[in-house]
Amino acid sequence: MSRLTGPALRLTVLVGENDHWHHRPLYSEIVHRARAAGLAGASVFRGIEGFGASSLVHTTRLLSLSEDLPVAVVIVDEDERVRGFLPQLDELVAEGLVVLDPCEVIRYVGRGAGEHQK
Repeated sequence: MSRLTGPALRLTVLVGENDHWHHRPLYSEIVHRARAAGLAGASVFRGIEGFGASSLVHTTRLLSLSEDLPVAVVIVDEDERVRGFLPQLDELVAEGLVVLDPCEVIRYVGRGAGEHQK
């Protein structure tokens, strides 16, 4: 069972939904690499509207021509482990925003190998 409490670092990677790395969605590649690196966890959140450096607004609203919605990959772990993962993002993220925030983990308990998701 994994446990993480106390001071931590939150890594947020903002990219486009249509961004890819070798025929795989970029957000998925980031999640799989985070898992392979042994990080505590990663979650992907799809935005409903946003804009970045291009100033082009992407939205889910009807009649919008944009389907390239913003996606946020959020990873939280100990400072040293998150910073150790940053070189992989340098390789992957050509366009996007990478943000680090100090945070405090109040409760994080991983599921045991034998437990099923409900």
